[in-house]
Amino acid sequence: MALGVIFTSFFAALGQIGDPRFRKVLFLGLGLTIGLLFVAYLGLVGFLNWIGLADWMASWFGDRDWIGSAIGAGSFLAMMVLSVFLMVPVASAMTSMFLDQVADAVEDVHYPQLPDVPALPLSEAVMDTLSFLGILIVANILALLLYVALPPFAPLIFWGLNGFLLGREYFTVAAMRRVGREGAKDLRRKHAVTIWAAGILMAIPLSVPLVNLLVPILGAATFTHIYHRL
Repeated sequence: MALGVIFTSFFAALGQIGDPRFRKVLFLGLGLTIGLLFVAYLGLVGFLNWIGLADWMASWFGDRDWIGSAIGAGSFLAMMVLSVFLMVPVASAMTSMFLDQVADAVEDVHYPQLPDVPALPLSEAVMDTLSFLGILIVANILALLLYVALPPFAPLIFWGLNGFLLGREYFTVAAMRRVGREGAKDLRRKHAVTIWAAGILMAIPLSVPLVNLLVPILGAATFTHIYHRL
């Protein structure tokens, strides 16, 4: 395991965190995340109206207007509570659509001798994002069973699982720009332990509010360095 590569890559990425292109990706990811959560809220309200929940409750309690307002407020409150848990995985997935821009910024500053690479097609980026989001959410839902069964080890399980997922995603993004998807898979298998360890380093800040929103950008930058140094 190349610990020296991991830490030198991390601190190089941290030194570039103020890059305007890093901020652009952060704001794009957060904007899309907030928009997606708002659409989900509207979809929930629409679904409740479609099944006639307000009419059913009015038949029991009367005063349909009051019930409608209560359902709307309750739906909003429910989405606010859910957003606390969904914000990080959704923001990570949304931001991952633009991580090649972070890799471009890193290479422009630290590896200017490299030739330019074509941008990832938007359709492919969206499919990768949806795939990553699905895996991230399903894996963490299943991990809840382990958290309940082994509460003292919950933080280690969380870091280990998300470290594996984040390392897999970010290294693939960094590597496939240069060697293609299959080449990235081969390199990922060859350096699996180093990539997992670096992913755990990215997963630890996921437990820190606000800082966790920087993880996708910092992770993409770190793994771009790791790819080139390996």
